[in-house]
Amino acid sequence: MLESLKKNRKGILLMLISSICVCIGQLLWKISNTNGVVFLLIGFIFYGLGALIMIVAYKFGSLSVLQPMLSLNYIFSVILAKTVLNENITLMKVIGVIIVMIGVLLIGGGDD
Repeated sequence: MLESLKKNRKGILLMLISSICVCIGQLLWKISNTNGVVFLLIGFIFYGLGALIMIVAYKFGSLSVLQPMLSLNYIFSVILAKTVLNENITLMKVIGVIIVMIGVLLIGGGDD
């Protein structure tokens, strides 16, 4: 497991950054509904930056490890929904986030 994480470390880190950028972009799209087109445009910039970082990340790891890392989007979306939008997070959502986290850890460590 540790060898896989070490081998794919740079790709995993880039996928993490990509996921954060994509989630911020999507959050800004949501905010643009009530706050105007500037948030929409900045959201596109973040989303596009996330996509570009994702493409670069594929150079630094195995597809079978890196692609599932995009599931981190679900975790970041729940965190942003609670912290920025003050949405209610139910027990089922918390359980779902935990399951996704376990899956990402198992896949990220299972290259070999």
